[in-house]
Amino acid sequence: MIAQATDFNGLERISSTALLGANIGFVISSLLPYIFAIAGATLVVYLLYGGFHLMASRGDEKAIKEAKGKITGALTGLVIMIVAYMVTRLIGVVFDIGTTILGLFDR
Repeated sequence: MIAQATDFNGLERISSTALLGANIGFVISSLLPYIFAIAGATLVVYLLYGGFHLMASRGDEKAIKEAKGKITGALTGLVIMIVAYMVTRLIGVVFDIGTTILGLFDR
């Protein structure tokens, strides 16, 4: 059988306890790119959702107000996300944590 004859010597075994000995800074800096990516994707979806509701409101004042609220919420989330990114970068520079977020600003 092919499955039994396959050579896996070049692959490393990943332990489920790989992060047990890691410090909290390493864990957080490892998770930040994924958190920002998920937040960005959620922002785009929510912005499109609000835009669709604005187009589908058909002049109804209540629906227009709700749609504008969704768009305002999405843009507020964008501002919060940008500020969070800047604070994260500032903390990384102040404490000399040589990490990068999303591969930007390598040191």
